[in-house]
Formats: sequence, C-alpha cells, structure tokens
Amino acid sequence: MEANTRSTGRLPAAFLTPGSSSFVDFLSVHQPEILPGNRALPVKGAIEAPHGTTIVSVTFPGGVVLAGDRRATMGNMIAQRDIEKVFPADEYSAVGIAGTAGLAVEMVKLFQLELEHFEKVEGAQLSLEGKANRLSTMIRSNLGMAMQGLAVVPLFAGYDVDRGKGRIFSYDVTGGRSEEHGYAATGSGSIFARGAMKKLFRDDLTEAEATTLVVQALYDAADDDSATGGPDVARRIYPIVTVITDDGFRRLTDEEGAQIARAILERRLEQPDGPRAALL
Repeated sequence: MEANTRSTGRLPAAFLTPGSSSFVDFLSVHQPEILPGNRALPVKGAIEAPHGTTIVSVTFPGGVVLAGDRRATMGNMIAQRDIEKVFPADEYSAVGIAGTAGLAVEMVKLFQLELEHFEKVEGAQLSLEGKANRLSTMIRSNLGMAMQGLAVVPLFAGYDVDRGKGRIFSYDVTGGRSEEHGYAATGSGSIFARGAMKKLFRDDLTEAEATTLVVQALYDAADDDSATGGPDVARRIYPIVTVITDDGFRRLTDEEGAQIARAILERRLEQPDGPRAALL
C-alpha cells in the first residue's frame, strides 16, 4: 500500500471509500495490527511499567473541573515527577488518565483522532454522551492487556452543550461506564481524594472554589498514598488543573496553579489535615 502511494501520489482506495464515521472502526478494517488492543505482548504474565495515579473531577454551576497530580510510579519507585495526565479530548471535553502511562497516553491520542474524524465525516460533533460511549468501547478493547497488568482507567469530563452543565463519567477496566454526580476520583489515591471532596463539595461552588477543591483533594491523596505526588514547591511542579465551560476547554496556567497550591500549603501549616466540612 505504501509503495503504491509513493509511485502514484494518490491516496489508497481505502481512504476514499465511504464508510463508518469511527476512526477506530476504519483502523480495525484496514490496519487492525496498529490498534493498542491488537498488539502481541512480548512476554506473558504481569508487566511492570510506569503508572499514572490520581485524577479528580468536580462539577460547579456552569462547568466542570478535571485535575491530576504529576507523579508516575513503577513499583515502589518514582518513575517520573512531572508527567501530564489530563488532556483535552476536544473543545468541550477532557480525559484524565490513571493506569499504565504509555498505553493511556496512546489511547487518549486515538480518542482525540476518533472525535476529530467523526466531526469531519459527519459535519457535527458527537454529543457528550456519545463521546463517553466511544471511550468506553476503546477501554473495552484493551481488556486483554488489562488482564496482564496494563490497565487504563480514565476519568472523562466535559460540558454538555445540550443540557448546559458539566458532567463526569468514570470507567472500570472492562469499559463499564458510570456517570458521577458532583465529584469523582480514580487511581491509587482516589479513596483519599474522594473523602476530601465529599466533605468540601457544595452544589453552589464557584469556579475558583472548585479549582481549589480539586487541589485540596490531591493534597489529601498525596498525604496518604505514596503513589500520588503533592505540590512540589522546590521543583515548581504543581497539579494540572483544567476547566471546561460553555467557553470551552481551558488549562490553568502554571502561575495560577502555583498560586492555588501555595495558598493551600500555607493554610496546611496551621491545619495539617485540611479544612473541615461546614457545620450546618
């Protein structure tokens, strides 16, 4: 196919034949071997590879916040201190990755292509529900690798333009999808992060309060989970925080993230276990 393309200067017929609006379906027909779930693993049994850890998300009136810490681990070792785990999927949605870092990043890139391909073929964007379903199918296709320890368990969040609100979707390794209401977390520190969000969440959070809340949750997760990295002031490494509203996807700048993290660190000097839930 490649040699013929070079000699004629034309795209192969496969690229010109009308078909599915799914880029993944296109690859499964014409080049299935390059899909992550179809690759043969070099060894059998569990494989040790860098893993991303904690991802958190919270909704607020007008949008949703998705954030992640920066640490990747391999066994009991820190594999990377400044890994990026939160990516835009398209203009109105984002994915936070937990699990095997290499496969997770590759899956996100394929998901981005999937949404872009659909929009170009159909001339319209998928609904947020449709995007969540497409991601579920991609996770399910990775089940074979997940059984060998190479699991990918993302958190998907976006602004639903039809409903006019932010929504969050969580997944398991089989591709099972659940919509979360208010807040959600995934990864090794998710138990501790969820506990922090549970005591601080309110239905009337402002955007600024929501961004502070997710960093508070990541700080609490790092306090009890060695695989989660807290704000690293010495290296100037802070959590990635993104906001999705009707204006689209926006990632907080390094300076904005640093200001939130430093304010939390200063308050923790007086109250190490963090703020308490408001008394009624």
